[in-house]
Amino acid sequence: MANTYDLSGKSALVTGGAKGIGRAIVQRFLSSGANVCVWDQSEVRIERVQSEVVDITRPAEIAAALQRTFPRNRIDIVVNDAGYLSVANAFESHAPDDWQRIVAVNLMGTMQVTHAVLPRLIRDGGGRIINLGSLAGKEGLPGLAAYSAASGGVIAFTKALSREVVGRNVLVNCIAPGPIDTDMIRALGVDVVEKMIADSPMKRLGSTEEVAELAAWLASDAGRFNAGAVFDMSGGRAKY
Repeated sequence: MANTYDLSGKSALVTGGAKGIGRAIVQRFLSSGANVCVWDQSEVRIERVQSEVVDITRPAEIAAALQRTFPRNRIDIVVNDAGYLSVANAFESHAPDDWQRIVAVNLMGTMQVTHAVLPRLIRDGGGRIINLGSLAGKEGLPGLAAYSAASGGVIAFTKALSREVVGRNVLVNCIAPGPIDTDMIRALGVDVVEKMIADSPMKRLGSTEEVAELAAWLASDAGRFNAGAVFDMSGGRAKY
């Protein structure tokens, strides 16, 4: 039996919703009755979805997109999914402009979008913020030092911000997936992906739909007592 979560009448903003986990979340929210807007560097063509091309590393673009997409109506759910992984690389040989972009997109982008929308959520009586981190942010992965650092920052930001705003009915949580079957993970190369699968107790990658189910639960009334939490989705790989 399929799980059902009622998001009817809710307005959701999903960054990075063009593909991968973000797209699966968009589709899951739509099936749950939400109105969905996507911010991505690529245009999104999904029926009933409003799409804006936005570079979340640029605060001015965020502010302009917010005014266009939510000029007066409220925002109920924000999903910070936009991310950049690059390739597995020893940090000593990792080009600074590339690892700086990893931090700019994954950590600073999440913080900048949140900084722009948070006053609206507080003004309108609350809402949900769901940040996408990574298991790398908890455990640190060799060859992905910058990505691990940025993801660790997202986790710490989630916990700190949650304690600031939970009293104003803004619930902030984080999903920290292990390897999920996306183009971003597959781009790391066959050898890296096979090792990820071998390290998983379930011996497989997760699916984007599985992550989307958790996001829908957190966005719904079923997740109303969760704040400042980090939810692993690793097939048993997480060690703590």
